[in-house]
Amino acid sequence: MTPSPPLTRVVSLLPSCTEIVCGLGMQASLVGRSHECNHPAEISRLPVCTRSRIHADAPSAAIDREVKQRLKDALSLYEIDVPLLRRLRPDVVLTQAQCEVCAVSLPEVEAALAAEIGFQPRIISLSPKRFTDLWIDVRQVAEAVGVADSGREYIQSLKTRIADVIVRVFQLAKRPRVVCLEWLDPLMAAGNWIPDIVELAGGINLLSAGGAHSPWVDWAAVSKADPDVIVVMPCGFDIARTRRELATLTGLPGWGQLRAVKDKRVFLVDGDAFFNRPGPRLVESVEMLAEVFHPVLFPKPNYEGPGWQRM
Repeated sequence: MTPSPPLTRVVSLLPSCTEIVCGLGMQASLVGRSHECNHPAEISRLPVCTRSRIHADAPSAAIDREVKQRLKDALSLYEIDVPLLRRLRPDVVLTQAQCEVCAVSLPEVEAALAAEIGFQPRIISLSPKRFTDLWIDVRQVAEAVGVADSGREYIQSLKTRIADVIVRVFQLAKRPRVVCLEWLDPLMAAGNWIPDIVELAGGINLLSAGGAHSPWVDWAAVSKADPDVIVVMPCGFDIARTRRELATLTGLPGWGQLRAVKDKRVFLVDGDAFFNRPGPRLVESVEMLAEVFHPVLFPKPNYEGPGWQRM
């Protein structure tokens, strides 16, 4: 019997990449992860190759000030454990070039690997900006870990779930006008892939554009838009953490007069798990927002509670 080829040794420095690898059924190939990789739960056993230099438990405004100051001073937000990388000897390192705030960036990985670690792994850097970039990223990762055929099958299964949502919302005569907030102090609207997700779920996105970085917005713009639905999804926050920060939002002048507030259509979602990471769970994000936007079409929600809650 011909022995099976050895598994590709993979270090993933991006949560979405880790989830793609696991979704492809290649969890056994992972030998290291970032400090933010926490899904599925089984990967917690893996060595952690990065750490954050930001005080992530601080209030939103303090985090924002610290991030902006470090970027102004050209200081990294993250630290890579180079000696650990040397010991792990990965064949492939997965990282990103999309946002230097959200995770370890490509230049940081290249700098770390430029140190004398004694080998040169292949670096796969993803840069998703739109929802459809998910298919490109899954294909890239699948090819890197040697399961290109499985990658195509996995993409098709995810697309089928999206098609199921589209079929149900396609002929809606009225779609809610939606503002998604990615940060609360200061206010930031959610850009990149989020506008695409809103549209796929049967909503009309306001204050941000698909494929563009998330923009800072002032409260006057939100008030003027007066959306039918507000979805609160701070980057890196789960629902419990978001609730602790809500006073910065609900204390703004005229909050109680907004249409979404009066109609009880303000929703908190688990941004960290579902919306901020451009991985396979973006499909669940589409399904989730469809439930939120169109309760008549989706009378038995699958995600209420852990995924989304009414404020």
